[in-house]
Amino acid sequence: MSGPILYVDTSEVRDGRLADVRQAMQELVEFVRTHEPQLITYEGYLSRNGTRMTIVAMHPDAASMDFHLNVAGAAFRKFVGLIDLQRIDVYGRVSEMAVQQLRQKADMLGHATLTIHDLHAGFTRFADRTTQIG
Repeated sequence: MSGPILYVDTSEVRDGRLADVRQAMQELVEFVRTHEPQLITYEGYLSRNGTRMTIVAMHPDAASMDFHLNVAGAAFRKFVGLIDLQRIDVYGRVSEMAVQQLRQKADMLGHATLTIHDLHAGFTRFADRTTQIG
Protein backbone atom coordinates (compact mmCIF):
# COMPACT_ATOMS: atom_id res chain seq x y z
CA MET A 1 0.00 0.00 0.00
CA SER A 2 1.26 3.48 -0.83
CA GLY A 3 1.20 6.48 1.44
CA PRO A 4 -0.73 9.70 0.84
CA ILE A 5 -0.52 11.33 -2.57
CA LEU A 6 -0.61 15.08 -3.15
CA TYR A 7 -1.76 16.15 -6.61
CA VAL A 8 -1.38 19.73 -7.88
CA ASP A 9 -2.17 20.96 -11.38
CA THR A 10 -1.90 24.49 -12.71
CA SER A 11 -3.67 25.94 -15.73
CA GLU A 12 -4.00 29.23 -17.51
CA VAL A 13 -7.61 30.35 -17.88
CA ARG A 14 -8.37 31.20 -21.50
CA ASP A 15 -9.41 34.77 -22.26
CA GLY A 16 -13.11 35.35 -21.75
CA ARG A 17 -13.69 31.93 -20.15
CA LEU A 18 -13.43 32.75 -16.43
CA ALA A 19 -17.18 32.46 -15.78
CA ASP A 20 -17.25 29.09 -17.54
CA VAL A 21 -14.22 27.90 -15.56
CA ARG A 22 -15.88 28.93 -12.29
CA GLN A 23 -19.01 26.96 -13.19
CA ALA A 24 -17.04 23.91 -14.36
CA MET A 25 -14.98 23.97 -11.14
CA GLN A 26 -18.11 24.05 -8.98
CA GLU A 27 -19.59 21.12 -10.90
CA LEU A 28 -16.38 19.09 -10.71
CA VAL A 29 -15.94 19.69 -6.98
CA GLU A 30 -19.55 18.68 -6.31
CA PHE A 31 -19.15 15.56 -8.46
CA VAL A 32 -15.99 14.54 -6.60
CA ARG A 33 -17.56 15.33 -3.20
CA THR A 34 -20.52 13.08 -4.04
CA HIS A 35 -18.72 10.18 -5.73
CA GLU A 36 -15.33 10.01 -3.98
CA PRO A 37 -15.72 10.00 -0.19
CA GLN A 38 -12.21 8.58 0.26
CA LEU A 39 -10.53 11.83 -0.85
CA ILE A 40 -9.02 13.83 1.99
CA THR A 41 -8.97 17.16 0.13
CA TYR A 42 -10.13 18.33 -3.28
CA GLU A 43 -9.91 22.08 -3.83
CA GLY A 44 -9.95 24.45 -6.79
CA TYR A 45 -8.17 27.79 -6.57
CA LEU A 46 -8.24 30.84 -8.85
CA SER A 47 -5.61 33.57 -8.85
CA ARG A 48 -6.93 36.94 -7.75
CA ASN A 49 -6.75 38.26 -11.30
CA GLY A 50 -8.62 35.20 -12.63
CA THR A 51 -5.93 34.09 -15.07
CA ARG A 52 -4.71 30.93 -13.28
CA MET A 53 -6.53 27.89 -11.91
CA THR A 54 -4.94 25.39 -9.55
CA ILE A 55 -6.43 22.08 -8.41
CA VAL A 56 -5.08 20.51 -5.22
CA ALA A 57 -6.06 17.01 -4.10
CA MET A 58 -4.84 14.84 -1.26
CA HIS A 59 -5.46 11.14 -1.74
CA PRO A 60 -5.00 8.68 1.12
CA ASP A 61 -3.24 6.22 -1.23
CA ALA A 62 -2.59 5.20 -4.84
CA ALA A 63 -5.87 3.27 -5.04
CA SER A 64 -7.73 6.54 -4.37
CA MET A 65 -5.85 8.26 -7.20
CA ASP A 66 -6.68 5.40 -9.59
CA PHE A 67 -10.33 5.53 -8.56
CA HIS A 68 -10.46 9.31 -9.04
CA LEU A 69 -8.98 9.15 -12.52
CA ASN A 70 -11.46 6.43 -13.54
CA VAL A 71 -14.55 8.04 -11.99
CA ALA A 72 -13.91 11.74 -12.69
CA GLY A 73 -11.96 11.35 -15.94
CA ALA A 74 -14.97 12.14 -18.11
CA ALA A 75 -15.64 15.32 -16.11
CA PHE A 76 -12.21 16.69 -17.05
CA ARG A 77 -13.43 17.03 -20.66
CA LYS A 78 -15.65 19.94 -19.57
CA PHE A 79 -12.47 22.01 -19.31
CA VAL A 80 -11.46 21.57 -22.97
CA GLY A 81 -11.42 25.05 -24.52
CA LEU A 82 -11.61 26.74 -21.12
CA ILE A 83 -8.06 26.26 -19.84
CA ASP A 84 -4.56 25.51 -20.98
CA LEU A 85 -3.17 22.95 -18.52
CA GLN A 86 0.44 23.94 -17.84
CA ARG A 87 1.75 21.40 -15.36
CA ILE A 88 0.81 18.45 -13.21
CA ASP A 89 2.86 17.65 -10.12
CA VAL A 90 2.22 14.45 -8.18
CA TYR A 91 3.92 13.89 -4.84
CA GLY A 92 3.97 10.22 -3.83
CA ARG A 93 3.96 6.76 -5.38
CA VAL A 94 1.25 6.26 -8.02
CA SER A 95 0.43 3.36 -10.33
CA GLU A 96 1.61 3.15 -13.93
CA MET A 97 -2.05 3.28 -14.94
CA ALA A 98 -2.37 6.65 -13.18
CA VAL A 99 0.74 7.95 -14.94
CA GLN A 100 -0.71 6.98 -18.32
CA GLN A 101 -4.08 8.57 -17.53
CA LEU A 102 -2.41 11.75 -16.30
CA ARG A 103 -0.41 11.97 -19.53
CA GLN A 104 -3.67 11.65 -21.48
CA LYS A 105 -5.23 14.40 -19.34
CA ALA A 106 -2.16 16.59 -19.92
CA ASP A 107 -2.48 16.17 -23.70
CA MET A 108 -6.24 16.69 -23.74
CA LEU A 109 -6.13 19.93 -21.75
CA GLY A 110 -2.99 21.59 -23.02
CA HIS A 111 0.11 19.44 -23.27
CA ALA A 112 1.14 20.00 -19.66
CA THR A 113 4.34 18.66 -18.19
CA LEU A 114 3.87 15.79 -15.75
CA THR A 115 6.33 15.37 -12.90
CA ILE A 116 6.14 12.59 -10.33
CA HIS A 117 8.00 13.38 -7.11
CA ASP A 118 9.08 10.42 -4.96
CA LEU A 119 9.07 10.80 -1.19
CA HIS A 120 12.54 11.03 0.27
CA ALA A 121 11.74 11.72 3.94
CA GLY A 122 8.82 12.94 6.01
CA PHE A 123 5.65 12.07 7.89
CA THR A 124 1.94 12.85 7.64
CA ARG A 125 -0.59 13.84 10.31
CA PHE A 126 -4.26 14.30 9.57
CA ALA A 127 -6.57 16.33 11.75
CA ASP A 128 -10.04 14.98 12.35
CA ARG A 129 -11.97 17.88 10.77
CA THR A 130 -13.85 18.78 7.64
CA THR A 131 -13.78 22.16 5.95
CA GLN A 132 -16.26 22.81 3.16
CA ILE A 133 -16.21 25.88 0.96
CA GLY A 134 -18.62 26.61 -1.85
